[in-house]
Amino acid sequence: MVELDNVDRGILHELQLDARNRTAQEIADKVDVSASTVRNRIEELEDDGIIEGYHPKIDYERANLPLQIMFVCSAPPTERSDMVEQILDVRGVVDVRETLTGHRNMYVEAVGTDTADTVRISDAMHEIGLSIESSEILRQRRVQPFNHFFFTDPYDSGQDADEEG
Repeated sequence: MVELDNVDRGILHELQLDARNRTAQEIADKVDVSASTVRNRIEELEDDGIIEGYHPKIDYERANLPLQIMFVCSAPPTERSDMVEQILDVRGVVDVRETLTGHRNMYVEAVGTDTADTVRISDAMHEIGLSIESSEILRQRRVQPFNHFFFTDPYDSGQDADEEG
């Protein structure tokens, strides 16, 4: 576990808003440090594994993959980790999420062009050993950056206005 300070938190928030178009100087202006500090901190956050990568947001429908399906599955807890790797190898699977519960403990998001893709993906998941509890066609997915890195006001020095110090 790495202890993050307000500078790290501010950098992470700014990167989540738009990592591709934010310059080190723009981030520095927001978090009140130098651009070189921002670049060094980003490198440290990457080295520490906090920043795992930078990923494009894809409009699958415009990319001619109009079907987005969410499969809710159950997998034996002792086999889940191995199954995740196998599921990620199935063409069309774009996201796998594990939960801590024993039932309905895996969510698999997949994309495809037609129902044949849906059948192929669900057959592959059955072959891996997953039990599909339900599947839903997704209409829309919206993601927002985590904006609660600052557990206190980042501009509050911790002193009341009437205190000196």
